[in-house]
This record gives sequence, C-alpha cells and structure tokens, in this order.
Amino acid sequence: MSGNVLQEYLEGKIDFAGQKLVDDIVRIWLIAATAISFVAGFALQSLLVTFSILGLSTVALLVVVIPPWPMFNRHPVKWLPVAETKKSK
Repeated sequence: MSGNVLQEYLEGKIDFAGQKLVDDIVRIWLIAATAISFVAGFALQSLLVTFSILGLSTVALLVVVIPPWPMFNRHPVKWLPVAETKKSK
C-alpha cells in the first residue's frame, strides 16, 4: 500500500497555475544564478567558483521545483461532469 502512496506523490500532478509558477521560478532563478556565478567567478578569476555556484544553485532549484509541492496545486482543474447520452434507434 505504501508503494501506491509514494507513486501518487512522485507522479507530479500540478495544476496549470502551478506550471506557470514553476516556469517563472526556473526562468528567474537560472538567470540570477548565471549572473551571480559569472560575476563571482570573474571577480575571483576562478572557473571552479563559477561552476560551483551554478551547480549548487541548480541542485537547489531542482529541490524547489521537482517535487509536487502543495503550492503548485492550489488551483486544481474542475472538470465538467460526464453528460449522459442515449442512443436512438
């Protein structure tokens, strides 16, 4: 039974507003991390610093956006009920 709970959690069901939020977070985070890592690496004249900051920020970003956190499912889609249709002969 615990496998089903884990599977449902890992399926990653988020709503459309959550997808937009994830997209915005990823875009802003990666641009900021790239700029910060470039400036720090340039100031210290070290590619190790540049790639370390960029790599660590990417791992942190993955922790933020990969799990289906509840904040990404605040506006679930409400589907219309199935309409009953009768076949006429």
